[in-house]
Amino acid sequence: MSPADITVEDVDAFYKKLKEEIESKGYHLNPDEVFTKELLESILINQSRYGYGACPCRLASGIKEEDLDIICPCDYRDPDLNEFGACYCGLYISKEILNGEKKLSSIPERRPGPLERRSLEKSTEKEDLSSLSFPVWRCRVCGYLCAREEPPETCPICNVGKERFERFI
Repeated sequence: MSPADITVEDVDAFYKKLKEEIESKGYHLNPDEVFTKELLESILINQSRYGYGACPCRLASGIKEEDLDIICPCDYRDPDLNEFGACYCGLYISKEILNGEKKLSSIPERRPGPLERRSLEKSTEKEDLSSLSFPVWRCRVCGYLCAREEPPETCPICNVGKERFERFI
């Protein structure tokens, strides 16, 4: 499917599926349905263009390995929700924002620049700990940890794929 082939029905189906899925996990979509569906359409366009649903509010490189941190839900969603009540693009919002207990404000960009990301990747490489039977894997989106030979195919907490896991220990 090309970006031009994305229909209103595709966006509506994606909206319905995502809303049900994330609400069962305790997350909330922005209640502005028009705004939310525009974001979802952009994610579908990125999915069609790159093969992965990059955040519509950030510039994707087109190289999945370089963009893993910005595939929706991005690695910055939960820290943004905790600190500001919404993620960077405004797709996800907190219960306090949803209930009108907190006002939505601007969210600063949390993603490091390309040079900083490369430096962080090198500095976070861990040495092998021979006393452990299995490596420990961490979901970069929600922080879920598991000790096993390989990360799970899908995170049991936030449903992202195994490519979003990093070796923690």
